[in-house]
Amino acid sequence: MNKLLGLIGYPLGHSFSAGYFANKFLKESIDGFEYGNYEIDNINKLPSVIENNPQLVGINVTIPYKEAVIPFLDELDDSAKNVGAVNTIKITRTNGKVHLKGYNTDTYGFRESLKPSLAMHHQKALILGTGGAAKAAAHVLKEIGLDVLFVSRKPAKENEVSYESLNETAVRNFPLIVNSSPIGMYPNIDKCPDIPYEYLDDKNFLFDLIYNPEETLFLKKGKDKNTLTQNGLPMLILQAEKAWEIWNSHS
Repeated sequence: MNKLLGLIGYPLGHSFSAGYFANKFLKESIDGFEYGNYEIDNINKLPSVIENNPQLVGINVTIPYKEAVIPFLDELDDSAKNVGAVNTIKITRTNGKVHLKGYNTDTYGFRESLKPSLAMHHQKALILGTGGAAKAAAHVLKEIGLDVLFVSRKPAKENEVSYESLNETAVRNFPLIVNSSPIGMYPNIDKCPDIPYEYLDDKNFLFDLIYNPEETLFLKKGKDKNTLTQNGLPMLILQAEKAWEIWNSHS
């Protein structure tokens, strides 16, 4: 019987992972694995997904459960502990007992896809959104020495500001702008985060964690102002490969 891998989140209509892994298994002639979507409208349904699928050995976690999943896990890897968010779970079953260990491979994917394009003047970053993906991005940026400011619809913490407060000074002082929110994701491709695009220039770098569509309105508006732009596809591929590595490791 095949080992199962899967993705939990809600909704999962247009997820990347199932197609990516199906293609990977085919291309690399990998037998014995299947990857499927486990759409759950409440994180409390996770234990029954694991119980009803005894062949399940690994799970990816997407919006909106990257933080909410943590109380259901037995152990956190340092990557997940440091970030406070999980996007990969390894399931080990021994003598009828199930052990769930959480990891964060978003940090690896983001770091490795960002680094080649990062310039010396990109010393400060605005992160649009405050969820699990935002936490992973912030962790990486701080690690490589950048100052980070979160932009939120309802700022509640010291290092959070509102979209309304963004002005010319903000986008000049924080040249790297990372969209970690789902605004602009398919099917809502005519939407974009509410930032003052008119003040952007070629010193700015717009990084969108969204991969569908390939070029979001956020990135298009940046391109119109000669900014550097990048979508989330390279990050997604890197984090998926890191998850595969974790599921197949013996530790």
